[in-house]
Amino acid sequence: MPSITDLWRQGENSAVEFKSASVRPESLAHEMVAFANTDGGSILLGVEDDGRVSGIGTELDYEQWAANIARNNVVPALDARLSIERLENQRVLLIDIPKGRDKPYQTNTNQFLVRVGSTNRVATQQELMRLFQQAGVFHFDLTPVERASIQSLDLSKIDAYFQRYDVDFEQDENRDGLLINTDILTEERLPTLAGLLVFGINPQRYLSDACISFAHFAGAQIDEELIDKQVIGGTLDRQVEGTLAVIKNNLREGSIIEGAKTRPTDYYYPDKVFRELLVNACVHRNYAIHGSRIRVFLFSDRIEVISPGRLPNTVTIEKLRCGVSYAVNPVLVKFMENLRFIDKLGRGLPMVYREAVTHDRQVIFEEVGEEFRVILGLHDQA
Repeated sequence: MPSITDLWRQGENSAVEFKSASVRPESLAHEMVAFANTDGGSILLGVEDDGRVSGIGTELDYEQWAANIARNNVVPALDARLSIERLENQRVLLIDIPKGRDKPYQTNTNQFLVRVGSTNRVATQQELMRLFQQAGVFHFDLTPVERASIQSLDLSKIDAYFQRYDVDFEQDENRDGLLINTDILTEERLPTLAGLLVFGINPQRYLSDACISFAHFAGAQIDEELIDKQVIGGTLDRQVEGTLAVIKNNLREGSIIEGAKTRPTDYYYPDKVFRELLVNACVHRNYAIHGSRIRVFLFSDRIEVISPGRLPNTVTIEKLRCGVSYAVNPVLVKFMENLRFIDKLGRGLPMVYREAVTHDRQVIFEEVGEEFRVILGLHDQA
């Protein structure tokens, strides 16, 4: 945690805000809400906008005052960390706002705000949708795909899916009702996003970015020579299997010949590792983010799988390693689980982590902006 002096020297930015001691309660609430809805941040109360340290007086219990604002002017109430610090021989109140666990937050005047650079602004409809999705209040995979219809679905694949459960879809007199009850269609008889992504004939006709971009670079940087580049579309199960085949085709397993046998010279990840990363990216990405695809980058020393969307409110990087999971797209998870691509026990990413660590490989789970990234080392760490 940086000291208050370090924060002050940074100046105002996406994680630091200066406020005069004379700030109005509603203005301070705006800062709290914006930080909580984004990545958290620190407010230095007693520092002017130009960075001059003016301090806070002793006539008011500022800690209690700020705590009351966090509880009464923010909805839901926010648990801020407060402390009086010394800065330039002045008393300053340091208000640490954590990344919110109960997003979306709003002011008591019903404003949803987000932090952008060193300023706050009212959340757009798309940003608000993402916040509600992170909270589990809204599931985008249940929304209708407006231009699609039941003719956009592969009925033979749906029939094979139901046959697993001894349901004769072809002979069912109420096929539309069956599709509605299983979330493949909405009540208006439009394909759901989940239904189209799993059972669609050509999902990318309606969801152009619901695919995987693969790129293989000769070196360790993105500006190196491009060896291979592909876009893998189709339904999610085909995207996973197709991208897995592309990865294996581009990865070269080092080996030596000993007598009549070939022996690998380096550990080679099993298919289940790459399959898990691809399935995780497909079912947990935020499909409400338009203009962004899942991206798989293969470098000389690592592979990166980048998925649009942040982790849900209650999930942290540390929890992922321990198997804690939350379905951002529960219908997609249900379909892919029933197709035997995943289970709901949260064992996938912990398995990837163990495989890498056991063989002394780098493994990083991280959030970068509005994306979740997994970096998997391909060679022993030096």
